[in-house]
Amino acid sequence: MVVPYPLLSVQPMRGLVDEKIQVVVRNLPPALSVTLHSLHRSEDNDFWEAFGHYTSNDQGMVTVAKDASLGGTYEGAEPMGLLWSMQPVPGSRTGLRLRRIDVLTPMVVHISVYSGHMAEGFSKQSPLAIVVTERWYMAPGVCRIDIREHGVRGTLFLPPGPGPFPGVLDMWGGGGGLVEYRSCLLASHGFVSMVLEYLSHNKNRNSDIESTTYFEKAFRIVQEHPLVMKDRVALFGLSLGASVALNLAAYSKDISMGRIKCPLMLVVGEDDQNLATVESAKDMTQMMRAAGNEHLLTNLQYPDAGHLIEPPYTPHFRASNFILPQTRQKVMVLWGGYTKPHADAQEDFWEKSLSFLRQHLYPSPDSVLNAKL
Repeated sequence: MVVPYPLLSVQPMRGLVDEKIQVVVRNLPPALSVTLHSLHRSEDNDFWEAFGHYTSNDQGMVTVAKDASLGGTYEGAEPMGLLWSMQPVPGSRTGLRLRRIDVLTPMVVHISVYSGHMAEGFSKQSPLAIVVTERWYMAPGVCRIDIREHGVRGTLFLPPGPGPFPGVLDMWGGGGGLVEYRSCLLASHGFVSMVLEYLSHNKNRNSDIESTTYFEKAFRIVQEHPLVMKDRVALFGLSLGASVALNLAAYSKDISMGRIKCPLMLVVGEDDQNLATVESAKDMTQMMRAAGNEHLLTNLQYPDAGHLIEPPYTPHFRASNFILPQTRQKVMVLWGGYTKPHADAQEDFWEKSLSFLRQHLYPSPDSVLNAKL
C-alpha cells in the first residue's frame, strides 16, 4: 500500500501583500495534530515567525480559511493569521519592527507544516511539507522614479497603462526618510503616488517640515505629471504626515483645498498610545460640523487598534525602536494596540481607503460632494 505524502498548497504563491492567500494541507491521516508555520527573514537579517495549531478533518485536510487554530500566535479561523501575527523568533533583538525597504524585490515567506502541536524548535525539526511564497508591493508594470526636482526629494510610482490616473502625495511620520511601500502599493491599485521625504536622516540636511512651500512644490510635481488628472490629487498621511496633510488642506492656497472644503477621511486607533488621536478626531468632527461640512467627513475609529495602522497583514507592534531623525538617538516608542483587533483594523482601513480614493478621485457624477461655506 502506497502512503501518500502530505501536500501543502498556498494560492497564490506570488501576489500583492494585500491579497489573501489560501493555505490547504491534504493527504494527512484523519485527526492528526499539525502545526502550520510561517517564516520570514527580514532585510535586517532578523527572523520572524507565526504558527497555528490544527487538527486534520475526516478527509485528512486542514483548510486555514475555514478551520480554527487551536493555539499558537493566533487562534480561530484566520485566513491570514500566518502573516499578521508574525513576531520575532525567540532570542531576537528587542524592539524590532518589520518594514520593507526594497520594494523592487518581494517579501519571501516560507510556509511549512509540521507533525504535532509545536511552539518552538522549528529549525530543529523537518517539516512534512514546505512552500515558498512571494509577497509584492509592486505589481507588474509599476514604474519607480527617483524625484530630485526643485529641492524636493521623493519617489514617484506610476501604474501600468496609458492613464491618466488620479494622483496621491504620500507622507509618512516622524521617523523621517523615504518609506516607499505604501506608495508602491497605491500605484499597484491604479494611483500615481509620490512618497515625500521631509525629515532627513542626514544630520547636515535641514528639515523641510516648517516650509509649506516645500510641500506645495511636491504637490505640483504630482499634479503636473502628464499621467495625472490635475484636479484629482489627494493627500495621504500617517502620524506626523497626517498633521502635515491636514495643515496643507486647511491653509495652502496653492493646493486649493482651503479650510478643508474637500472630502476627508480620519483613521483612528482608539488604543493609540503615541498621540491623542481620539481627542483630535473629536475636535475635528466638531469643527467640521460647526462649519457645515460634516457631510465631507468619514471617520473610521477602531477599538483596541494602535497608532501604526498600515496596509493589511502587516505585523502589529505595540512598541518598537525609533531613531530620532535629527539627533539619531535611539529610543523605544509605545504605539499601542492589540494584535488581533489591530490586524482587523488594518484590513478594514485599507479596503475603505482604496474605496474612498476611487470614489472621490475617479471622475463620476456621484463622486463629487459639494461643500457648504
